[in-house]
Amino acid sequence: MKDHAADDAKHPGNGPLDVDPSVTGIDDIAKALNVNPDTGLSSAEAARRLEEFGPNRLKSKPPVPKWKKFLLQFKDPLVYLLLAATAISLVAWFVERATNPAEAEAAPFDCIVIVVILLLNAVLGYVQENKAQAAVAELSKLTAPHSMVLRDGKVVEVATENVVPGDVLVIGEGDTIAADARLTAAASLRLGEASLTGESVPVAKQTAALDGVKSLGDRTNMVFNGTSVTQGTGRAIVTSTGMATQMGKIADMLDDTKQEKTPLEKEMDGVSKMLGVAVCIIAVVVIATLAITEGFTTAQDAIDSLLLAVSLAVAAVPEGLAAILTVVLALGVQRMAKHNAIVKRLSSVETLGSASVICSDKTGTLTRNEMTVETVVTSTGHVNLTGTGYAPTGQAWGPDGSEVRHGTPVESETMLTLGIGAMANNGELREHRGTDGTSTWECIGDPTEVSVIVAARKMNALRAWQGFERVAEIPFTSERKKQTVVLTDKSASGKLTAVAKGAPDVLLERCTRIYDGGQIRPIEDADRERIASKITRLSSDAYRTLGMAYRPLEVTSLAQVPGIALDAAGQVQDVADQSDVIERDFIWAGMVGIIDPPRTEVRDSVAQAHRASVRTVMITGDHPLTAARIASDLGIVDADHRRAVTGDELDAMDDAEFDATTRDVSVYARVAPEHKLRIVNSLQRQGNIVAMTGDGVNDAPAVKAADIGVAMGITGTEVTKESAAMILADDNFSTIVAAVREGRVIFDNIRKFLRYLLSSNVGEVLTVFFGVLLTGVLGFSNPGSTGVTVPLLAVQLLWINLLTDAAPALAMGVDGEVDDVMARKPRRITDRVINGAMWADIVFIGVAMAAVTLIGMDMALPGGLFSDRHDLGGSHDEQIVLARTMGFTILVFAQLFNALASRSATASAFKGLFSNGWLWAAIALSTALQAVVVNVPALNTAFGTTPLTGRQWLECLGLAACVLVASELYKLVLRAVAAAKGK
Repeated sequence: MKDHAADDAKHPGNGPLDVDPSVTGIDDIAKALNVNPDTGLSSAEAARRLEEFGPNRLKSKPPVPKWKKFLLQFKDPLVYLLLAATAISLVAWFVERATNPAEAEAAPFDCIVIVVILLLNAVLGYVQENKAQAAVAELSKLTAPHSMVLRDGKVVEVATENVVPGDVLVIGEGDTIAADARLTAAASLRLGEASLTGESVPVAKQTAALDGVKSLGDRTNMVFNGTSVTQGTGRAIVTSTGMATQMGKIADMLDDTKQEKTPLEKEMDGVSKMLGVAVCIIAVVVIATLAITEGFTTAQDAIDSLLLAVSLAVAAVPEGLAAILTVVLALGVQRMAKHNAIVKRLSSVETLGSASVICSDKTGTLTRNEMTVETVVTSTGHVNLTGTGYAPTGQAWGPDGSEVRHGTPVESETMLTLGIGAMANNGELREHRGTDGTSTWECIGDPTEVSVIVAARKMNALRAWQGFERVAEIPFTSERKKQTVVLTDKSASGKLTAVAKGAPDVLLERCTRIYDGGQIRPIEDADRERIASKITRLSSDAYRTLGMAYRPLEVTSLAQVPGIALDAAGQVQDVADQSDVIERDFIWAGMVGIIDPPRTEVRDSVAQAHRASVRTVMITGDHPLTAARIASDLGIVDADHRRAVTGDELDAMDDAEFDATTRDVSVYARVAPEHKLRIVNSLQRQGNIVAMTGDGVNDAPAVKAADIGVAMGITGTEVTKESAAMILADDNFSTIVAAVREGRVIFDNIRKFLRYLLSSNVGEVLTVFFGVLLTGVLGFSNPGSTGVTVPLLAVQLLWINLLTDAAPALAMGVDGEVDDVMARKPRRITDRVINGAMWADIVFIGVAMAAVTLIGMDMALPGGLFSDRHDLGGSHDEQIVLARTMGFTILVFAQLFNALASRSATASAFKGLFSNGWLWAAIALSTALQAVVVNVPALNTAFGTTPLTGRQWLECLGLAACVLVASELYKLVLRAVAAAKGK
């Protein structure tokens, strides 16, 4: 990960101005920062300033040094316990050297091996932690905020941390302000500054210099880092970045916030504590039993008993559990990012697999977001336009297939309609010429708006508007469902004209006149009925409709408009607050039908979600008939139940009616952002886990309230992206369903390695526990001797955990889909990761492991339950070493067989047996390392092992395979019980 602290030290300040920009004129600010507000900085100058002033980010906490990060691997109660065991073992070795040097080992091998294994565990933990941090860092890059700036005369998108003093910010609704900046232009601009000033009401902005230095909340010509645009558009010159911003001056160290543990991590902590308590109880019981039955006659007996307790602790707790859990989550999330689902927090994976409802917008998510104006409907007829995409090439045809002739009434009405739509517009169509002379066209802004510009250029409708310039804007909002722009005609009288576009039914309410056959006349009820009928027809054909209207204001300045409000200085107050004065007495021009075809892959994704018991809900601002038609085409609703509930209908419902509606209805149209929030809350009250998509700034509350907030990566605003838990890089509904599937697979994989690790460790504990309690029955103890005989040494248990816990568990963490995860209902968020059925499985496999291990050890000893072999030869101590080696190896092999069995709770291990190459590589590596420990003389001494014969290796393998057989029989019973319940 990049060392940001070094950059912060190199660039302590990021503000070049010596004066307060709020009391300084725009020209003086531009001169001081050496920037032209109309063209912005050059790319070369921006790069130079980035080097001079440093990245635009707040100071971060210095990274933990590598050496300290490595030492932190030893900060664990289990490690302290092992170090205590090492000390006890070392003391025992010195005592034995002093009292019985002939029989004492040449070196404290137990101590050395424990220390070496601790170091190896620390190395593995360090590597895994680095890998997880690297994965999270990559995700952070994908979700890093971006800003629009003016450079080289063009509006471009740059990473927010690359914004420099002197950059000209191009800001719009939904943007998060990248740095402190002085406004040079503002159109109905309002900002939410609660994060900085605590002011809950959005602040109106303007461009004039203040008459004196004000408090932050009153600096109306400034925008500040971290605040958000709630309405309007504007441009501003950046005056300070990074720690020199107002936010930087009050910011604490970002990394000081303690990260809350996820529910999964908390449950794992609980499991570890439970295992620790259980093993302490077992150790006390075993030691007490030994003290009563055997008696502690020497200091060595006491030391052996303490080492036994340590062995039980080592056997019980899977050391690498936390690290493996983090790595598996990080790798899974990284894998999701490659498929366009960028999950911002690892904990969100837990919720993804539990989603029971996906609430999705229509445009761009369920549809392709390739907006094309196909038809223009006016008072005398309608025109069909050819051409697709954003290339402004196409022709106009009449309904009978004939070309529309120049000078006809329908042609002039069409030109007027498209011209109005292109002027009441914040989109931009940008041409890029290639070296071969061909052109490509880029959509800047809302695709719906740009589609109208494309249609206007196809008809050459902008020619009549060339002399008009924008004076003011009343911006589009989800609540208003319309946008109005006031233009001045610079080429003629200079009189003002208001042009508007919006939802046809909403805009029609503001019209008193209609443009008909080149004449303007009063609009009649019959006209309204005819237009409403055409809206219905277009909507039922899945067209998105936009109405166009205009109003000549017959004055040369806004101050002359009758009813307009002025401030004390005689200046026009914000027209956005006076929309009723401007938006009345409109002349209806016509409307356009915009097609946005459904994504072909979405229907299959909706079907997959339905199969997984995940309900899809469409929430859109479009006409109810359009919404119902698209929902039916995509399989969200049946063709016979194409009901769409509107926002007005929702407003008339009380909470009980609202809940009843959301329980049954899956299509909502003409809704406002507050409806989305209410729908989410209603679904959650019914016990659903809700995923909610959003793109606009007003969607942020609903996105944040949802269990899984999903922001659009292409069309989404920065505010919504910050509120979301997941970002769709391709704005595609199918990506959400794929993410739900991947979330379920990741959660399944977590359960796999938990089942594997815990059953393996339970097997180790039971082996030690019953091996000690049944030492006389199984032939472990030497007749006539006293003291404790431990079935497996602490170093052997440590080696087993090192060998079988890390690599196979990690390999299972990246396993593919074994069970059909989309064929079952969502997991309830309150369900425990390790439920009763899983604990039963864990204990069953643990018992099977302990049984085959103890049987194998007993078979290697004379006497006992399962054999009475007197042909083994050697002393009892040599026989115990052989038996331990057999048990040691059987337990390793049993755990490797268990890795294959643990890939599914119910499916046979032979289903997709070779599908996980990483698991087989881990098994091969573990087997090879076990063979080395058993056969290398130096390691025989360290681990208390002895070489095995070919027959003994086969015995170990055969007994270990019994664990797989037992698991298959157990699963067979589970499948039979499930089938019986199904009948």
